[in-house]
Amino acid sequence: MTPFHYAFKVKDIASTRAFYADVLGCQTGRFTETWIDFDFFGHQLSAHISDNLPEADYCGLVDGVKVPIPHFGCVLSMTQFEDLEKRLSDAGVSFLVPPQTRYPGQAGEQRTMFVLDYSGNPLEFKAFVNPKEMFAR
Repeated sequence: MTPFHYAFKVKDIASTRAFYADVLGCQTGRFTETWIDFDFFGHQLSAHISDNLPEADYCGLVDGVKVPIPHFGCVLSMTQFEDLEKRLSDAGVSFLVPPQTRYPGQAGEQRTMFVLDYSGNPLEFKAFVNPKEMFAR
């Protein structure tokens, strides 16, 4: 797997560090007063302070559920998904889309959940029952 790099806007470094490091458990990388990097499940996130944060548009419709666009996240193992679900719940993070099963009994069956980080960025986490079916049709 080749790691991806994603740079995005946040309101401040302190709440961003609290969400990604303390809640999600991501290791912190380089940082300054205006940006901070995280090891996001093996990928590089770079959060930059901005006072112009976009609003999510709930225009996505997936398996009958409206989801925010844009969003980003990560495909996890089922164990990682369950551990993260507990971390989020224990931290009092509200679910935009609560943990649920999508496409039950079909190719690509998966667990999914959506949350907002402390700057309002939507994130999706998912885990496939059969990881080989990630791109199944």
